[in-house]
Amino acid sequence: MKPPMFKSDPAVLAVMDSYSGELKEALLGLRALILKTAEEHENIGLLHEALKWGQPSYLTVQPKTGTTIRIDRDKSDLGDFALYVNCQSSLISDWRTLFPALTFGGDRSVHFKLNRPLPKSELRHMIAMALTYHSSKRNQSKNR
Repeated sequence: MKPPMFKSDPAVLAVMDSYSGELKEALLGLRALILKTAEEHENIGLLHEALKWGQPSYLTVQPKTGTTIRIDRDKSDLGDFALYVNCQSSLISDWRTLFPALTFGGDRSVHFKLNRPLPKSELRHMIAMALTYHSSKRNQSKNR
């Protein structure tokens, strides 16, 4: 039997339940995409869901595997909701190069509109990159 790949936190769903129907559905859809992507990549391992800075967050349980992904409503003018990563990582810079048509906020976020479909293929790639960020950097250093 396959071990569980996800530790949920009821406080996260409580935050999502506080949002309007359309925003709640979008965030739940993004959450499901994060969980499915993690499950499809055996090198990601167990994910832990928690609130960080009041935002639903997803981090690898195994240390030094990936960087935390946060999702929340977007309080800027860039979109309605967003996916956030550590601004000290190179992820947003890498994503800008790979996916120039997406909307980015500084070095920490990618933004989405409720009235547009999620770019699921691009998001799967970005989520996998974030959740393997540290292990990928180590592997690149070894191959040099």
